[in-house]
Amino acid sequence: MTVFKSILNEDTACLLLYGEVNDEGGEGKISSRDVVNELLYLDGSYRNLNIRINSVGGDVYPGIAIFNAIRRCRSNVTIYIDGIAASIAGVIALCERRVEMSRYARIMLHNVSGGCYGNKDDLRDMIRELESLENTIGEIISHRCGKTPDEVKAEYFDGKDHWLKADEALAMGLVDAIYDVEESVPDGSTTDDIYRIFTNRLESFRQQPQSDNDMKLEDFKKIPRFANCADETAALAMLGETAARADQADLLETENSTLKEENGTLKAQMEQAEAERIDTAVEEAVADGRIDAGQKDTYKNLLKADFKNGMTALKALRQKRLLKNELGNPKPEADSTWERKQAEIRNRYQHR
Repeated sequence: MTVFKSILNEDTACLLLYGEVNDEGGEGKISSRDVVNELLYLDGSYRNLNIRINSVGGDVYPGIAIFNAIRRCRSNVTIYIDGIAASIAGVIALCERRVEMSRYARIMLHNVSGGCYGNKDDLRDMIRELESLENTIGEIISHRCGKTPDEVKAEYFDGKDHWLKADEALAMGLVDAIYDVEESVPDGSTTDDIYRIFTNRLESFRQQPQSDNDMKLEDFKKIPRFANCADETAALAMLGETAARADQADLLETENSTLKEENGTLKAQMEQAEAERIDTAVEEAVADGRIDAGQKDTYKNLLKADFKNGMTALKALRQKRLLKNELGNPKPEADSTWERKQAEIRNRYQHR
């Protein structure tokens, strides 16, 4: 088959659709099965995907399968028409992605063709199928050029081949840009000439080093956010807004880092104060005999888990009467029987 991929860098891959479109592939043909398989792999592995087309067309249904596979890609897809995008290959190019076209290239639109062998009912069924396919393709083309499907069919499905140059396709809205505007299209070029030119030209195009100083509006418009910029002034203005947003984002990031640091300091201070409060409560409980020294860790963990209820439980414990405290601070019991007898004796002798 004439379908292969090329890895341009770690973010970008390129897929070539060079050849005739059909279902099974073969020498010089594009297999829809192989293309869809490659797209499934590339779309999950690369952020950007370039699809380059040089095809005279082929079978409609395999082409529609490729068309739908490209539409479903999550990657940032850009389609380049390098030589010919004729018939169903031109429809593939119009799959709601950014399209760039060479001045050397051509897009060709025409009726759907097909045939069958059978009776008159078989022939009528074939005509209905061809008309249905033309309705579908007319709708696809109308989404790009702003015409109604009926207008598209009236203008381009009239039994003739309609070859569009790059500037004509750009004016219609079928493509978004011409990627080699500095070159002119040779007069009198045949389809075979164009096909051969771009098959050979692709390799030299890929090998050209890109200079940052040569970036043009077309390069900016490859980036989705710049796609609608009308001129360089609009692109530069958007660049200024982007830079301002980047500066603001940097400022917010700095402020966020400062707040995180201050929050960390306050959190550490609060944790230290909480630890000191718990230590004080436990040490007081040990000092007045409510708990033993061996129970300190248990009550510290209890207070850490629930300080309020832990303190309630700690305060409910009875204080122990320590012998050293009693000996150091003797307190006579004034209301004891012994003290009352002694008082009566003293009073009796004082009144004699």
